[in-house]
Amino acid sequence: MALKKYFGTDGIRGRVGDHPITPEFILKLGWAVGRVLGTRGSGENKILVGKDTRVSGYMFESALEAGLSSAGVNVHLLGPLPTPAIAYLTRKLNARAGIVISASHNMFEDNGIKFFSHDGIKLSDEVELEIETELEGIQKVVEPHLLGKASRVLSASDDYIKFCKQTVIAKYSFSDLKVVVDCAHGAGYLVGPNLLSDLGCNVVSIGNEPNGFNINDGFGSTNPEALRRTVLMEGADIGIALDGDGDRVIMVDESGAVVDGDDIIFVIAHFRQKLGRLRGSVVGTTMSNLGLEEAILGLGLGFERSGVGDRCVLEKLRDGGWSLGGEPSGHIICHDLTTTGDGLVSSLQVLQAMVESGLSLSELRKPVKKIPQVLLNVEVSEEFSLAQFPKIHRELNRISSTLGTSGRVLLRESGTEPVVRIMVEGPDRQGITSLATDLASVVESTES
Repeated sequence: MALKKYFGTDGIRGRVGDHPITPEFILKLGWAVGRVLGTRGSGENKILVGKDTRVSGYMFESALEAGLSSAGVNVHLLGPLPTPAIAYLTRKLNARAGIVISASHNMFEDNGIKFFSHDGIKLSDEVELEIETELEGIQKVVEPHLLGKASRVLSASDDYIKFCKQTVIAKYSFSDLKVVVDCAHGAGYLVGPNLLSDLGCNVVSIGNEPNGFNINDGFGSTNPEALRRTVLMEGADIGIALDGDGDRVIMVDESGAVVDGDDIIFVIAHFRQKLGRLRGSVVGTTMSNLGLEEAILGLGLGFERSGVGDRCVLEKLRDGGWSLGGEPSGHIICHDLTTTGDGLVSSLQVLQAMVESGLSLSELRKPVKKIPQVLLNVEVSEEFSLAQFPKIHRELNRISSTLGTSGRVLLRESGTEPVVRIMVEGPDRQGITSLATDLASVVESTES
């Protein structure tokens, strides 16, 4: 298969103003997407466009609207909504595709474009390549009488909240739970608190005052300290931290301990197993902690690993006909309920587990005994490629040999930002920290 020029592991992403995240490119991207997805296949001749709260979202929303319209596609604008809401509404409203303007957990200086097919799933590599091929052509506007129209979907937030409520079993009441929700000043800043309040939770909201520039700044799933402090100060039962576009979640238990995606997956798996609502094996990724695997096997369930990224997790779930998988970062897919990672739907599963069992979150996650794991990010240039540097692979092999069967080492290029991610796992934290630092130093030396 040909290499993709623009698409990474989750759409197209970069710094605003630097190619390809410019108004000119995004306008033509809208046209190319309209040509490939908008005028053929299932669904009505319309494409949905949602966004997070970055100031650049206004600019790119207008550019996409113009590009899609020029290709003869009707545009339905959803405004600020979590990424999984766009996936759901694409299916509900019978659209040909859904587009999200977001750079997820990145800071406001970045932005990106993600896509969902008519079925509410990420685009295949083949379709992404077809869009890139179209981008190489000359943009031609359809005849005036064929131009697409644009309209706003005023019911979008209410429709998504209603969907989330339908994932809760009717017998459960959340009225005794005090919940802190951190919205990262992002796309979930309204629907998150409103959903939890509607379900009866005593809600304390933080990170819910976006101004276009503060998304993910000191708040959200990548910055759980503010949530931890608030949970302890409020004496809350649980803290929920969404990321900027609401497709991932990290939690804090009543003691102030951070609860990552591995812990959350275990809690949901155990809860759904008890209810007879768990199909097949649980899916983690190569980054999932060995402690999660052992805890899942301890429940008598199967555990499978996919590549990194929610698209890889979903592919594994679909191939196996299974219902639950996710990543330590908090991308969790309840595949019988949703088609993509959904921070709010995943949170509701955990709240139900707490109510059903009468146990605290710290008690529910206790069977997961984490193996020490060190994660490092090394900044690299845009042109960096691991394949170019044999000495990195020699160091990787040395560390793998040192760890033997007692640990793991992983090295991969990020698909969303110019960094190399390093993970070393093993029984001795000091030892694996030293090994991870050695590997990072070798990667850094290639950039000097």
